[in-house]
Amino acid sequence: MPANLTQIFKVIEDTITKPPIPHEPYKQSLKAWAMYCLRDKGFKVVYAQNADFAIETKGIEKLYFKVSNSPDNLDNSINWIVWDSTAKTATLIPQNID
Repeated sequence: MPANLTQIFKVIEDTITKPPIPHEPYKQSLKAWAMYCLRDKGFKVVYAQNADFAIETKGIEKLYFKVSNSPDNLDNSINWIVWDSTAKTATLIPQNID
């Protein structure tokens, strides 16, 4: 993974683990919350046809994300933001890059 991509994933992970607002499932969807948090951090979050949303960055192709409330059966060809309702925390699971 390129160094700048590693840095971007670190910022994304920090953003969702220390969010500007807590995720409250009864108030907003996980997708809406994740998009808000990333926009608040300065990311350009855009529509994605085959994912929940994408992030555009300079010099790197779009990064595609899906969200889930379960870490089971995740497609490793895409990035995931997974909500753990028991621990009330979000986790970033980057796609497998071979």
